[in-house]
Amino acid sequence: MDLICRSCGEQFIFTAGEQEFYADKGFLHEPTRCPRCRSRRDGPPSRPRETEPRQGRRPKD
Repeated sequence: MDLICRSCGEQFIFTAGEQEFYADKGFLHEPTRCPRCRSRRDGPPSRPRETEPRQGRRPKD
């Protein structure tokens, strides 16, 4: 099944295997983005989150 990516506008194929996967997972809708745009969107954040306080900052009194 051919679909159009809503992000880049390119045509991509929704394979029989992908359709079966979506049905097994209970997904009700077809994908709206091509695999490349999906991986770009679901990839790591552009800037890593800060997990520790920055050095050099003093706590407020």
